[in-house]
Amino acid sequence: MRRILAIATIVVLLTLSCTKEQRKSMITKQETNIESFAKNILSKVDTAYVVQHRGVTRVVVVPGHGDSLETGGLVSFYYAGYVLNSSSVSESNLFATNSEEVAETSKWQISGENQFEILTLNIGNDDLVDGLRYGLEGVRAGQECYILFSGEYGFGKKPLGTIPANAALAYHVWVESIANE
Repeated sequence: MRRILAIATIVVLLTLSCTKEQRKSMITKQETNIESFAKNILSKVDTAYVVQHRGVTRVVVVPGHGDSLETGGLVSFYYAGYVLNSSSVSESNLFATNSEEVAETSKWQISGENQFEILTLNIGNDDLVDGLRYGLEGVRAGQECYILFSGEYGFGKKPLGTIPANAALAYHVWVESIANE
């Protein structure tokens, strides 16, 4: 009986270590895709720059103006969220948007009056996914940016709608305003 228990324990430990190694490999590949995505934007937009914050990459395309958003502040913005499977985003990987223009370009079914309203969030809110929270810290009113993060900062181990488990995500964000409290 002890021998069976010992073998079962070894099998479980080997399975866990393989899973950890697979996850580490997946995150490394996602981070490589994020880096390639950022380099691609930097090569196309002369004024673009990258901000790294707590494991999240923000590629600023339009710098914005005024104060930077602080932890616990409010931000109002439009966005398009994509699953980042490679070093680029495409309409086929769009999972959410509140931008009517993005929805129309992506040929999304448009229904309901409120789906294209500006989103206002307190970035101190615990319900906000870490990658988006960390990426929004420091944005300015008028800023256009991409917030990119690996599955480590996303929705976790369970799939959510069309978002696979542990997916790397890219948010294209158009900041309208910020308010620090």
